[in-house]
Amino acid sequence: MWTGLVFLAVIIGSIAFHVWTPWWWTDIASNWGAMDDTIILTFWIGGGVFILVCLFMVYCIFKFNYKEGRKVEYKPEDKKLEVRLTWATALGVAALLAPGLLVWNQYIKVPENSIHVEVMAWQWGWKYRLPGEDGVLGTSSNKKINDDNPFGINEDDPNGKDDILIDSEELHIANNRPVKILLRSIDVLHNFYVPQFRAKMDAVPGMITYYWFEPNKIGEYEVLCAEYCGVGHYAMRGLVVVDNQEDYNKWLAKHETFSSFIAKRKKEGLINEKVVKINNILNTKKSIKSEKNVR
Repeated sequence: MWTGLVFLAVIIGSIAFHVWTPWWWTDIASNWGAMDDTIILTFWIGGGVFILVCLFMVYCIFKFNYKEGRKVEYKPEDKKLEVRLTWATALGVAALLAPGLLVWNQYIKVPENSIHVEVMAWQWGWKYRLPGEDGVLGTSSNKKINDDNPFGINEDDPNGKDDILIDSEELHIANNRPVKILLRSIDVLHNFYVPQFRAKMDAVPGMITYYWFEPNKIGEYEVLCAEYCGVGHYAMRGLVVVDNQEDYNKWLAKHETFSSFIAKRKKEGLINEKVVKINNILNTKKSIKSEKNVR
């Protein structure tokens, strides 16, 4: 008796918590409203099955409660019931999977007018690379990463000369313009996730993964790493700023290209080399003077 009432209270409490829960997802800021629709459908199907099963258990508790003199019927198997349950389960699973497959099909079909943005993940932060005037990112490799080439760009690839380097955890993108995110990792598994965009993907060492979205609300959105990547995982955060086209162009113009970065590094190298030579000459003269003084 009391067991049936407890199950009934669980059903009512679960429905009430779902309706009035204070924990709900953030407002969407991209084109992926279908992600929310798929999750809501999962709630309806999974929640509906949960309620039906619990109601059936409550019914059985009250209907077949112990009564003196009542005989129990033993039924080792029921083929009709098994067939019905099998078909009901198959239809339920198909109803859960089908919408997700349709959304995934859209998720991996990137529009032709999308801007390509390379996201480089490392322990524990983010860097970005955008195409220059040619609109094409140059090829890159983790093996080429060093102090003079922090993004590992192939210097022999002409498409990479005008690539724009964002050595910062803040990325700006244009509003109402599709963005293709190309993910690289230079060490371990990471995941580039902006909750408001409803889009995420693992950054896997040794390969390039991708996804796309189209931002539709100007604002600032926090980037999270959604894959445990070590002791600094909690602090691996960034910022995506969605601008109008004018502000986006101004931000883009502030950053240097790969060719200008190389030129600057060479200039710094020549200056450092010159300073080292001067210091060596001065040290030599000082040593000669000191020897004379000793004599």
